[in-house]
Amino acid sequence: MMDAHSASFVESEGWAWGEKPAPFTKDMNLDWQVCSRARLSRDPRFDGKVFIGVVGSRVYCRPICPAPTAMEKNCRYFSSAAAAAEAGFRPCLRCRPESSPGTPAWLGTSNTVSRALRLIGENGLEDGGVEVLAERLGVGSCHLRRLFLRHLGATPIAVAQTRRLHFAKKLIDETHLPMSQIAIASGFGSVRRFNAGIREVYHRTPTQIRRLARQTAVQPGNQYLFHLHFRPPYQWQGMLDFLAARATPGVEEVEANSYRRTISLHGRAGYFQVSLDDSRDALAARIEFSDPRSLFFIVERIRAMFDLNADWAAIVESLRSDRDLAARVEADPGLRVPGCWNGFELAVRAILGQQITVKGATAMAGRVVRAFGKTCSGPGGLTHLFPTPQVLAEAKLGEVGLTAARSETIRALARAVCAGKINFEGVVDSDEFLQRLCEIPGIGKWTAQYVAIRALREPDAFPSSDLGLLRALGLDNSRELERRAEVWRPWRAYATMYLWRLAIHREPRPNQPAPRKSEKQTPSRIVPENRASMVV
Repeated sequence: MMDAHSASFVESEGWAWGEKPAPFTKDMNLDWQVCSRARLSRDPRFDGKVFIGVVGSRVYCRPICPAPTAMEKNCRYFSSAAAAAEAGFRPCLRCRPESSPGTPAWLGTSNTVSRALRLIGENGLEDGGVEVLAERLGVGSCHLRRLFLRHLGATPIAVAQTRRLHFAKKLIDETHLPMSQIAIASGFGSVRRFNAGIREVYHRTPTQIRRLARQTAVQPGNQYLFHLHFRPPYQWQGMLDFLAARATPGVEEVEANSYRRTISLHGRAGYFQVSLDDSRDALAARIEFSDPRSLFFIVERIRAMFDLNADWAAIVESLRSDRDLAARVEADPGLRVPGCWNGFELAVRAILGQQITVKGATAMAGRVVRAFGKTCSGPGGLTHLFPTPQVLAEAKLGEVGLTAARSETIRALARAVCAGKINFEGVVDSDEFLQRLCEIPGIGKWTAQYVAIRALREPDAFPSSDLGLLRALGLDNSRELERRAEVWRPWRAYATMYLWRLAIHREPRPNQPAPRKSEKQTPSRIVPENRASMVV
């Protein structure tokens, strides 16, 4: 959704558009002048943030649609695909709105709506519908509906249904799955409902749509290829550098300009591989998994892991205002925040990294995987699945070289996950979740903020006691850093990525304070992630 940041970005880029765009209203209605100019210039920076409904054809398109430009009087602008569908428009078969980048849940929406979108993204409305969703969020269902209409122009049910239809269309276009399996994988429950839904929205049968896709490459059984779009710029090499330094041997691998890893869902094992397809501003995700019902979850998790929904136009305005970040932002535009496949795995990896280097922590993670992970087959060096909480809850980690304290922290975390006290999925209140996480002995604020950045996808999470951040800016303590960071809100996590990258180019200051012995007292003691942040 476009907001005041987008409007200021339009001006700052020097677009020769004539008069200044009208201000945005309190209910976040789109400014038609900004939308019109984005449409006429086919600007990919607005892809997924604006949808254009054409009155004559009753079709809605992306701003980058290559179709002949419609007259302004025949265009209607919507902030979400669901809003366009609610207004009676159907998706364009040429520009494929289902392939557009998503809008980040935190951009221009209330906290309640952003949390609701995150929950819908994880599980649709399968666990009780809008009533249960509203109850989890602590609001009434009618109020939640009003919030969605105000911020997105569509109800929660319409948003969930549009996501389901779009994913079904993507499966039709980009896979050779039988229609019966697509119906189940996209959440329709039956082929009859699937056929009716597709025909109602696209005015064609699923089979007719597949013919139009003109697929040529046939993937082997249980293998799928998806193109996941992003808004440029995207710093792919920076993403690979970060993940390569922290890739757990046997589970993850960065090779030949691509990333791959093993995965496990519902007792089934598989893997995926991601590479850049810059010809279409997308990542190519190759997935091998035997149960197509899990494809929606896998694709959404990959999108989150590679931060494909980020809106660089909004983020860059804050980062450019800092003198130490401005040069870095210009040199490496589009740096994203790497997510993770599994929150528990990430938390264990962060604990392993306490007081040792990134390289040492990666080697230690490999030993843990070889000793306690389940073996599996995959390409290259993929040989294991990461150990489950059930296994690590009783694991004798000292046998692979962990200290007694570190071993007990990992076991305590695993037991908390097994008991349901800690759940990395469906987090509604991140502050409350992080507070519970810090109650585990050996986990302090730094680790919690690291988890918030990469597992919870909090764009403003910020490890203010991080030694690497202090060194990058030449500061002496976290209070100075917190004051400096106020101008970066609400994108301090993105500033953190740039500063970690900057830190490796600066030598430690002679009066750099030594880390304390207890993270509970001084979370900055986790030196490894601080010191070897991004290997360029």
